Amino acid sequence: MPAEAPSSGEGAEPGPPRERRRRRGRARARTEALLHTLKRSRRVKANDRERNRMHHLNAALDELRSVLPTFPDDTKLTKIETLRFAYNYIWALSETLRLA
Repeated sequence: MPAEAPSSGEGAEPGPPRERRRRRGRARARTEALLHTLKRSRRVKANDRERNRMHHLNAALDELRSVLPTFPDDTKLTKIETLRFAYNYIWALSETLRLA
């Protein structure tokens, strides 16, 4: 005996699927508190990554400053001054080699 549609008005007519749909993949219904915790955790991790990135950048600039000739040794070049000076120094060395 084939299954019959319920006699009430619900589901008797073919139409759109039920209102409640299953979520796909990893997406889950999350509470407001859980969302807040996730956002805070992501922000803390992003801040940590940025802090580490800046530490590495500053360490690299310090190494670059150590190999560049500077006039007074007490003077610490800014980041942009260090990069510009390094560029000009490399250019000057290249010109010296080219002319030699």
